[in-house]
Amino acid sequence: MSGNEFRFFLSCDINLPVTFRIERLEGNLPAATASDTEFDSSIENRSAELYVECILFIDGAPFGLPMRTSLESAGRPYCWNEMITLSAKYRDLTAHAQLALTVRDVSCGKDDGLIGGATILLFNRKKQLKMGKQTLRLWPRKEADGSYPSTTPGKVPRHERGELERLEKLFNKYERGQIQQIDWLDHLTFKALDKIKERESSRSGDSHISLIVDFCSFEHRVVFQESGANFFSPSPISSTNELVTVWDPEVGRINPSEHKQLKLARSLTRGIIDRDLKPSSNERKLIQRILKYPPTRTLSGDERQLLWKFRFSLMSEKKALTKFLRCVEWSDVQEAKQALDLMGRWETIDVTDALELLSPVFESEEVRAYAVSVLERADDEELQCYLLQLVQALRFERSDKSRLSHFLVQRSLCNIELASFLRWYVTVELQDPAYAKRFYCTYEILEENMLKLPAGVNGEEDGFTLWQNLMRQTELTAQLCSIMRDVRNVRGGTQKKIEKLRQLLSGLLSELTYFEEPIRSPLAPDVLITGIVPSESSIFKSALHPLRLTFRTANGGSCKVIFKKGDDLRQDQLVIQMVSLMDRLLKLENLDLHLTPYRVLATGQEEGMLEFIPSSSLALILSEHRSIVNYLQKFHPDEDGPFGITATCLETFIKSCAGYSVITYILGIGDRHLDNLLLRDDGRLFHVDFGFILGRDPKPFPPPMKLCKEMVEAMGGAESQYYTRFKSYCCEAYNILRKSSNLILNLFHLMAGSNIPDIASDPEKGILKLQEKFRLDLDDEDSVHFFQDLINDSVSALFPQMVETIHRWAQYWR
Repeated sequence: MSGNEFRFFLSCDINLPVTFRIERLEGNLPAATASDTEFDSSIENRSAELYVECILFIDGAPFGLPMRTSLESAGRPYCWNEMITLSAKYRDLTAHAQLALTVRDVSCGKDDGLIGGATILLFNRKKQLKMGKQTLRLWPRKEADGSYPSTTPGKVPRHERGELERLEKLFNKYERGQIQQIDWLDHLTFKALDKIKERESSRSGDSHISLIVDFCSFEHRVVFQESGANFFSPSPISSTNELVTVWDPEVGRINPSEHKQLKLARSLTRGIIDRDLKPSSNERKLIQRILKYPPTRTLSGDERQLLWKFRFSLMSEKKALTKFLRCVEWSDVQEAKQALDLMGRWETIDVTDALELLSPVFESEEVRAYAVSVLERADDEELQCYLLQLVQALRFERSDKSRLSHFLVQRSLCNIELASFLRWYVTVELQDPAYAKRFYCTYEILEENMLKLPAGVNGEEDGFTLWQNLMRQTELTAQLCSIMRDVRNVRGGTQKKIEKLRQLLSGLLSELTYFEEPIRSPLAPDVLITGIVPSESSIFKSALHPLRLTFRTANGGSCKVIFKKGDDLRQDQLVIQMVSLMDRLLKLENLDLHLTPYRVLATGQEEGMLEFIPSSSLALILSEHRSIVNYLQKFHPDEDGPFGITATCLETFIKSCAGYSVITYILGIGDRHLDNLLLRDDGRLFHVDFGFILGRDPKPFPPPMKLCKEMVEAMGGAESQYYTRFKSYCCEAYNILRKSSNLILNLFHLMAGSNIPDIASDPEKGILKLQEKFRLDLDDEDSVHFFQDLINDSVSALFPQMVETIHRWAQYWR
């Protein structure tokens, strides 16, 4: 067997969309039935208009949207020769992934027009991906069935195959390069093959209909393997003399000789020698460069070897620990043992790096427990900044009752805000069937421990009373969902729905007007709410009819909340958490950009609450006041101030514009328009509605910076001193946030397993896009020039004297 026999790709490593070509239809279309003729007297004279519908099935269930070819009406042979690209990637496929192909005719005047269908498995019985041309025999007047096993298999059973099928199979092998090419002999063979085809066609007047499909070919065979698996189940050995290919899982991963050299180089008997080794100046420079790599960067073999070689000299550098732990061969028991011993004696790392050790990259329970021990040093305020990601990190734990789970519970027992948010975050994740058991264990531990709390540990209440209060939050959200259903069923405009809402709150559901006992607000657990004010509650005019509710508070005040049903708020929750974190990072560097990180809490996969901030959209402001300046003059007039506004108000506006310009750029916030940019009467601008993040945008040609013309005009235009100050704030904020790039990347890496839409679609791609925004290859001075150019390009795009690309950017805001 040649060496090439062992060269292959793993399906879980192929991050490309499933692609194939629909070529042509062979054979005669089925004759019209009597009922067809009665339906359309001209059916015999009609010209068929055919298309092929393609649906991917994963383990018997449809995956992604159906795809269709264009119509083909040229007559026999019906030839599409059209490339189809599915939304699924090869790494998404399972061993039983199937493609269901159905040919339909739209010219027959009926809804159906079904010609026939066929289903094909994408992997053969040896778990190799099928490549090259495939001839699929259609089942007449039957739609392709995606169940497993299929009732419409396109591949003809071996005992039914004729000479033609056997020859076509050999021809497919020839096209894939599996049969040696000999030009003069190939020429004669193809002539003979054409004659056999003609003879077979003339013999069978009622020949089968076949669809020719050309699957994408790769340089080597593609073998099925699930992500995370490291072995193959060998094919069952046949009792015949058939050749069986057995795949060696080690081949293709690491060269055996290279692995041997690595083991010799890492021989533990060299530990005494290694302990005294010091890197040369060049090696020191290379090590320092490696230590600056972002946490998402994979280390090469040489880089891993270098860090291992000088591990003893690096123990005083806390930033080196996470990189060192990436170098360890954890399958080697002795090496893993030495690494864990060194980890215990290493300079203690920061909380930021501890988050990296909780990512899916690190499976060792000891390493993850060490990360938790570092997190224990964080105060409650910092811990709350990362709580959303720490709950997601439970997905990567090896045990249902892990050290991380116990740590989160113990810390929340002493802080009611942590307890409330932990319960909600875990409750929402219980709806994910893949990890429901793990999250339920954490929920159970939280409930069990809180019920045992005596009075005075977490306020004046005992644990039982606290837990009952938290449970009443769930009852409240369930009642609000019920109200929304009733309100949506009311016929008429928004005003009638508002009347119905107030009528329900004052009548049938009057217990919501005054609660029997105060409830801790789900959005702000330190605030006790005592009821809803019907007269101040309303409904927003939109498709989902979200509620705007005013709650009374125990201290005699009020708080306003938006409740949504039918919208996934987990992505908004993540973005606002990042805005809040970045606001904290900027303030730690004495830069307050007057951001508005309003509170968001998803209470389910399709429901949640948002804090209502009194404000107006830029669209409304411009329609009523014609400019932002006119609007701010109304609330903060000053004849001696810039543009007739107080200097404080203008400064607030400039700073908030700068803050959100930088943050929306880094997070790749899309779908920006004048309705989701809001302005408070004190000059604070802020963004809402984050349905598109990490570079996704439903609008074509989005500008690099989400900065609209009206904002620049409110600063006096692109040549004013206030606009220069705006750019200065942007560059300063950008450099501050770049210093914390590892923290932000680590937090997003922990979200990789979540069901948040724009992350779940392709976590690796999203995190790399985020990393790219930080421009870690630049120093602070170069990054200032880069960001200034970015602002200049975006602002230039807003004015009419620019070229076509800039015109497109200007159109973005319309």
